[in-house]
Amino acid sequence: MATALGLGLFLALPGPGLAKQVREVFGDLGLLPEVAQPEQNPATPAKVALGQQLFFDPRLSGDGKLACVSCHVPALGWADGRATGVGAGGQKLSRNVPTVLNSAYYAGFFHDGRASSLEEQALGPLLNPLEMNADPQQVVRTLAGIPEYRKRFREAFGEEPSLEGVAKALAAFERTLVSKDSAFDRWLQGEDAALSPQAKRGLEVFTGKADCTACHKGPNFSDGEYHNIGVPGSGTTDMGRFDVTRNPEDRGAFKTPSLRNVALTAPYMHDGSMKTLREAVKHYEEVSMDFPNLDPLIENWGMTEEEIDDVVAFLESLTGKPVNLQPPRLPD
Repeated sequence: MATALGLGLFLALPGPGLAKQVREVFGDLGLLPEVAQPEQNPATPAKVALGQQLFFDPRLSGDGKLACVSCHVPALGWADGRATGVGAGGQKLSRNVPTVLNSAYYAGFFHDGRASSLEEQALGPLLNPLEMNADPQQVVRTLAGIPEYRKRFREAFGEEPSLEGVAKALAAFERTLVSKDSAFDRWLQGEDAALSPQAKRGLEVFTGKADCTACHKGPNFSDGEYHNIGVPGSGTTDMGRFDVTRNPEDRGAFKTPSLRNVALTAPYMHDGSMKTLREAVKHYEEVSMDFPNLDPLIENWGMTEEEIDDVVAFLESLTGKPVNLQPPRLPD
């Protein structure tokens, strides 16, 4: 375990050696790689520019009032700051809105993983009657009726507007929403002062005593898997991954979110029931080990109040450079 080795060994290493050792010892944590482009939808400037316009355009929604950016707000970490989302007609939804930052690194999407690609995910909220409530044919008619959109679709895809083109353009844009260069990243590259002493202690607890890297591993701090972590209502109020797989082992399980930029996206958990990052960390000391279908990786690790604060300080060090885009000009 990392705690047995201590952090002193790594702090004495030069930048490249430090990054290599942290990856190997601390749950394969490291720098984010370049975004992989899918063969069926490689990014082009034309696709990305079109996707950005579509992301900000409320005319795609059923009532012309909601856009993707309505729930994924750049100034709120590309989430919405609410416990749960708000959909068509102002109705309250049942799940917290996840950030789209660094979503390019996921293999499954939504809290329950029901979409397997960003292209599939992009159409989910658009066509969901509870969310943007768009009619597929109306979306295409709307876009085809706007000359500039017709021109942009031809430039991006060589064809007229289509629902498939909407999905591909949105996904291409979302793959550009990557936030790197956090304090932790700079520390990995040898900038010792980038992490405070408290954050370094938090890293040691995170990777050792609290075993957070059992699930929050890899450069994006997520194993991409689904776990029941004992949030009240998991498996009763909300069945989670079970609704997708019908596997009893998935009852109440939800996707492990990335922890990059997590300090920007309160409140927390799939239902937004935990208002602060500290509350979310302390949950693991308070959850009952008798919670139905609790993932075997979950334990009460006996973190002290000071250690909880240290872990929070480390999580705050995972905030990368902001990705704040000005709304694009929308076609007339």
